[in-house]
Amino acid sequence: MNQVLLEKVWDVIGSERVRQTLIEMVDIYSPSGKEEDIQLYIQGRLEAAGLAVTRQVVEDERYNLFATMGKGVQRLIMVGHVDTVPAWNLEEYGAEEEWGVLRGLGAADMKGGCTAMLEAWLALATLPEDQCPPVGLLFVVGEEENGDGSAKFLEDNQPPWVVIGEPTSLSPCLSHYGYLEVALTTQGRRIHSSLPELGHNAVESMLRFLLLLGNEPLFKRDSTQIVYSIREMSSSRAGFVVPDQCETYIDLHLPPGMNPMSVQESISACVGKAEALIPGLNLSLSFDFSSQGYALDEFGSFSGILEDVYTQLNQPLRFSPFRSHSDGNLFFGAGCRPMILGPGSLETAHTADEQISLSEVEAAARIYAALCLSCVD
Repeated sequence: MNQVLLEKVWDVIGSERVRQTLIEMVDIYSPSGKEEDIQLYIQGRLEAAGLAVTRQVVEDERYNLFATMGKGVQRLIMVGHVDTVPAWNLEEYGAEEEWGVLRGLGAADMKGGCTAMLEAWLALATLPEDQCPPVGLLFVVGEEENGDGSAKFLEDNQPPWVVIGEPTSLSPCLSHYGYLEVALTTQGRRIHSSLPELGHNAVESMLRFLLLLGNEPLFKRDSTQIVYSIREMSSSRAGFVVPDQCETYIDLHLPPGMNPMSVQESISACVGKAEALIPGLNLSLSFDFSSQGYALDEFGSFSGILEDVYTQLNQPLRFSPFRSHSDGNLFFGAGCRPMILGPGSLETAHTADEQISLSEVEAAARIYAALCLSCVD
């Protein structure tokens, strides 16, 4: 990597611009399916700097943004998703800053990463054209739902290396957990709640099954490393009656070497066992989404670059697996080699206290710029 070029680019990266960009991004409400406003903002920022960007339509009023620089095939693409989960409170989702920490919906997941990538891109674009690295910048929609933005991009593109700015506290993740969503429905018999013995309580059946499932050896985290989380439970609501239906969704995050199909088979077998143990159990099961995890043994020549850059930034370099779901699974499945690396932490993501350190966002911009510059021959 050319240290002179790196210092030129790093000199352009500015704390105040990073701060203002992140505030403006967080203040734009962009839940999955309603990403147009933030894409218009990003497109405007790029075009105001004289940079070309193209839209890739995903569906009506929903599109990815893709920009390139340098000559030849892009060797590395920075990928950020602009959508968030829905706001906990539409009156209080916006940005609030205190003591170098910015709070707000999507601050960590992943508008902090998007801000850092945009800042790195604007800084790289100040180089003479013949010194610009052959890299790309991609902002996708829909990651928090079904990954339709990345899936659309991958229909016609297969970049060799990608870095995805999910919140990892700046720890590079070369291994990635898989994901399996389990949907369960129990059926019962509705009756007035003063006469429960004449009906069949679907919620009670569900709870009994979940206790049985949770005690399966498969879900002993210390031995299998599966992360098991009951995400949602709801029942029929019709007044003073015994509920006749209960629905539950379970998130399973699977260690990189585990096949989701084997987990599905184990859960299906547990349903069969439960039918003999729980009287009157009427349970249906579906697996609405699954993705295979992965583990990269290395990240090409970029791994050495990371050691150098983290030393210069006085930042500890710790590699760790990414435990959540992300578009990284889609990119790996399409033949790409993705690294997950971004500012912020999963600990507060998707919560009412989501937050990120502004200094970490700036550090991420410097790391992304260095990774891109390492593509210069």
